[in-house]
Order: sequence, then C-alpha cells, then structure tokens
Amino acid sequence: MPVSDNQLVEMFEHVLTLSKVTSSESVAILKSHYSNPRIVDAAFNAAQRLGAKVYGVELPALNPPKAMGNDMTAYCGDTPLTGNKAAQTALEAADLIVDTMMLLHSPEQEQILKTGTRILLAVEPPEVLARILPTLEDKRRVVAAEKVLKTAKKMRVTSAAGSDFTMALGDYPTVTEYGFADEPGRWDHWPSGFLFSWPNEESANGKLVIDIGDILLPFKTYCRESITLTIKDGFITDITGGFEAEYLRDYMAYFNDPEVYGISHVGWGLQPRAQWTAMGLHDKNDGMCMDARAFNGNFLFSTGPNTEVGGTRKTPCHMDIPLRNCTITLDDEIVVVNAGEVVFPNTPSE
Repeated sequence: MPVSDNQLVEMFEHVLTLSKVTSSESVAILKSHYSNPRIVDAAFNAAQRLGAKVYGVELPALNPPKAMGNDMTAYCGDTPLTGNKAAQTALEAADLIVDTMMLLHSPEQEQILKTGTRILLAVEPPEVLARILPTLEDKRRVVAAEKVLKTAKKMRVTSAAGSDFTMALGDYPTVTEYGFADEPGRWDHWPSGFLFSWPNEESANGKLVIDIGDILLPFKTYCRESITLTIKDGFITDITGGFEAEYLRDYMAYFNDPEVYGISHVGWGLQPRAQWTAMGLHDKNDGMCMDARAFNGNFLFSTGPNTEVGGTRKTPCHMDIPLRNCTITLDDEIVVVNAGEVVFPNTPSE
C-alpha cells in the first residue's frame, strides 16, 4: 500500500538516527532530475528534524554511449561526478551524504569515503523502504555472519540443480550491508541485509547453474529455463542453455571486453523481510530491486568490476545473480543449506 509523506519522513528520521546523525553534523542530499522527489524531500525534512545542517548537491544525468536501459546498476564506471572536482569537494564537506541518484562503482565515491564522510544510498520505492526499514537486529545478524566470512579461506557452493563452484578467499575484504551508515567512511544502502567478498584472483572454478526462478539483474527477470555457467580460473568461459543463455551471452559480448566475464563479489542474503517474489510486483524502472539481492538464504554472485576493493577489473558490465536453493560452505562450516535456510547466524523470526 502507498506510504504517506509523513510516514516517509518518519522513516528517514529513524534511519538517519541509526546512522548517528546529530545536530553537530552536516548532511548533503545528492540528487539529479531522475531522483524520486518524495525521497529527496523526506531526507531533507528528516535531517532538519534532527537539527543537522542540510544542503543539496544536484548533478546532471549522464548516459554513457554503451549504456542500455534505465537500471542504475547496468553500467559501471563514469558518473555525473566524474571530473567534477567542485561538486566532489562539496560532498566531502558533509558528514553524511544521502545519495538519491547512485554513485556506486565510481572512483569518486571511494575518494569521498576515504575522507571519513558516510554515504547512504536510497533509491528504492518508498513502499520497499518501509517494508525493509533497517533495525539494529539487521546489523547484528549481518555482523555475525561477517565474522565467519572474513576469516574463511574457501567457499563452496552446490545445488540440486547442478552447481558446484569453489573459490579461495582472503585477498579481498568482506563488505556488509545492513541499511544504515553509522561509522566514519561507511557506505550502505537502505534497504539491505547481506554481505559479500571477492574470490582471490584466478581461484574461482566450477559450474554455476542459474535455475528456473533464479533472478538476472539488471534484466530484472525470473529465469524460465536453466542457464549453465562454466568458470575457470576466475572467468566465465562458457554460457549454455536455451534462449535465455543466448540472451545473456549476447548481452555480455556487446561490451567487447573480456573482463566482463570475471567473477566479482560473492555472498549471501540475510534479510527475512526481503522477498524473492517482490520483483514481480514492480515495474522494471522501480529502483534496483534490492529484495532480489537481500532475500534470506540466496547465494548472490556478480560479474565484472572489482575496482571498489582494490582490484584491477574496471569494466562497465555488472551482473548481479541471486540463486535460490544452494548450499554454501565456508571452509568446513555450512552457512546456508539447500532449501535456502540460513544456518549461521541463526535468523530470528520477525
């Protein structure tokens, strides 16, 4: 059901409070013409209620020549902030940025975070923000899983559909998303509830089967047939199946860049309020579909860039692919079982 403007402001006040915004801080609202004006206004009003010094930074849209579609995750690299030092300086002056246009996968965002500025991305529809309003329990759950993932040396993923995929871990950091930015230099995304890391270079090998009902992002489609990916030394070497495999092959080949086939981040969903079915109730232009990335017990893997954690793959094509019904094992410990049930950390009922 629709969220009222008053409720949306109250929700933002809750999330900014979790993000430790105080009257001594400055909050920048980053927007463009395509930002949701209700989200922009609610962020302004909530920050003012908390006594913070609020200001806006508006940037023009950018449509790179190879970009396809309107999804903000479909093209990585250049953003409206690229080369705009004055705007970057204005954003670095803030204690917290509420990003309503999306700077993800940009070097400028990483530079801003290194100054200690916190960034909170909020681009989903208000109704999704309301259903997955973050809590301290969300943080507890994700941080508990982080303790296991960041010390693991190996991940294995299997499924009844035929997946059997392994990789070494440890060369790259673990990243958590729980919905609020409460530490200096932290980036987070409301709504969220998952974690991930990156395989050591050339260590990812095996087979991943994208089964019927699994999700392809940014296509925002549920698979109607199986797609089999063969991975060797960190890169997808073969994509087989029917029409949907052909579609995926042609889409990735369009970028004419061998690095689009690299395995990027790997992790699992930990948000019980996120729903696998939610994507089917929204238009494809409604946000980024964070339900698909965060629903409890999914195995989320991605392809393409890894520059945000110090890697060398700077490529515009980025796929996020959540799989259901997988078993995920870290070293000798099972963290998700085949039915998509999270074994560790235990997920309380909500």
